[in-house]
Amino acid sequence: MKVTILGNNSALPAFGRNPTSQVVSVWGKHIMLDCGEGAQIQMQRFSVRWRKLNHIFISHLHGDHYFGLFGLINSMSLLGRTSPLYLYAPAELEPMIHEQLAWADTELSYPFHFHALPEGSAELVDTPEFTVTCFPVEHRIQCHGFKILSKTRGRRILPIQCREHEVPRYYFDKLREGHDYTHKDGTVVKNEDVTADGPPPKTYAYCADTKYTDSFLEHIKGADLMYHESTYLHAEAHKAESRYHSTSIQAAELAKKAEVKQLLLGHYSSKYRELAPFREEARTVFDNTLVSIEGTTYEI
Repeated sequence: MKVTILGNNSALPAFGRNPTSQVVSVWGKHIMLDCGEGAQIQMQRFSVRWRKLNHIFISHLHGDHYFGLFGLINSMSLLGRTSPLYLYAPAELEPMIHEQLAWADTELSYPFHFHALPEGSAELVDTPEFTVTCFPVEHRIQCHGFKILSKTRGRRILPIQCREHEVPRYYFDKLREGHDYTHKDGTVVKNEDVTADGPPPKTYAYCADTKYTDSFLEHIKGADLMYHESTYLHAEAHKAESRYHSTSIQAAELAKKAEVKQLLLGHYSSKYRELAPFREEARTVFDNTLVSIEGTTYEI
């Protein structure tokens, strides 16, 4: 599982930073979390292939989290997309999209499926590669965070050992499931002789715009990587509270409470040119903290 940052700023683009958007890659599949203005340009810039993108999740309807969506939907159609696209977002977004398409007399080249987010928490998607759930956070309007769980693909094949034991390639899927292999003469090749433990499932928690709260703690507990907004440095905690945002210190405090393995900060206010102070503040509380940098891919 990998996370590529397309945009890490808050309401306004500033200092070369763009509004919020990121793409999570799981077993070769792309999942977009929020789609701020310019997201498709950033995808081109950082070589994120839209053909692998089948699921988009919009946390809430503040423009810096979805204004890039209309252009991306249209561009994929102009480029001849045929595979379905699944969008999960607040219900109010669906008529806006259809109205845009109607006014432009545009018919998409691909099946487009809109799914309204619930008020509370729920499982949204379950595929062979990943599961996505949502949970409510606390912002000025209805807003959700998302948790992505990558699934294990079973046991890891050891090619050299398979050749030594003459296990045919067509049987590899059975080996991944834990089966032994039996030769025609009845000789049994034990699974543990030709496979090893596969990679464990990984969890990514995306905490969208929210004031400091532990109301969704149960949903992010123990995540391998947690992204949390840090719109302000802690000297502006009063402003963060009044605007339903968080500070770097508060994000770190939640990471510590949730016992996550690593914290990734983002959604910086346009008033800040330098990002290093966010990391420095957060590390006084939670040492394993990174500041998100656009174009950087973080391995989970």
